[in-house]
This record gives sequence, structure tokens and C-alpha cells, in this order.
Amino acid sequence: MLISDEEARELAGLFKIFADPTRVKIIFALKDKESSVGELANIVGLSLSAISHQLRLLKAHRIVKNRKEGTMVYYSLDDEHVYELISQGYDHIGHI
Repeated sequence: MLISDEEARELAGLFKIFADPTRVKIIFALKDKESSVGELANIVGLSLSAISHQLRLLKAHRIVKNRKEGTMVYYSLDDEHVYELISQGYDHIGHI
């Protein structure tokens, strides 16, 4: 299988998103349920602004999606592929 230059850039960009420990923690936190920014800040142990910044990046790369309910915004993983990618990497580091 040959991959185009554009596809290679896009795939490399996707893996760059996973290169930040905070973003990885957010993805794991969203594995089983959607959460608000405040809930994620408590789970990950960072400020609301730091979590919001990371969520903006994750949303821009279609890793997470959001749903508004009144004034609250809830985040969840965009699709099952996101957790599968992270899970495979997590399983791999367990073999080292």
C-alpha cells in the first residue's frame, strides 16, 4: 500500500495530537462517558483553561465532539477509532 504525501502529513498530524500526556488523559477519561470541562479538569488535575485549550485542539482534529445542554457543554470521543488507537498504543507499551 502506498500512501500519498497528503495522507502521510495528515496521519503524522494525528499522532502528534496523541503526543501530549494531558490529551491522552482526556481521551482515557472520555472512554466510557461524556464529561464537562469542569469534570475533566477534576479528573486530569488541571485548570479549566488548560483543559479547554486541549479540548479545542482535540475537537479541531476530530478526536472529540461536544454537545450543548443549556449552558453546559459535554465532550465525548468522536468515534470508537479514537480510543482504539490509544488503546493499541497502551497495550504496546505494556509489552516493553
